[in-house]
Amino acid sequence: MASIVSPFRRTYRYLQYLAHEQPVIFWSCVMGTAGPVLALTVPSIRQKYFGYVPAERVPTTFPLPKRPRRPIQGYEDE
Repeated sequence: MASIVSPFRRTYRYLQYLAHEQPVIFWSCVMGTAGPVLALTVPSIRQKYFGYVPAERVPTTFPLPKRPRRPIQGYEDE
């Protein structure tokens, strides 16, 4: 059983060491692990508690009018 917990214990002790000796590396590890966690949890929290609704998608094509096309005149195309 101790062999299963051992890597986590060493990681915790190493993070304690970094927090005292090299705080920049420690905080970069903390922020680096917090990023993916927040990326997975924040969207659901925004939708549940704050009523966030995504904006409409931007149209990628120009809408065609619902009428017959008129021939173009007056531009010397004939």
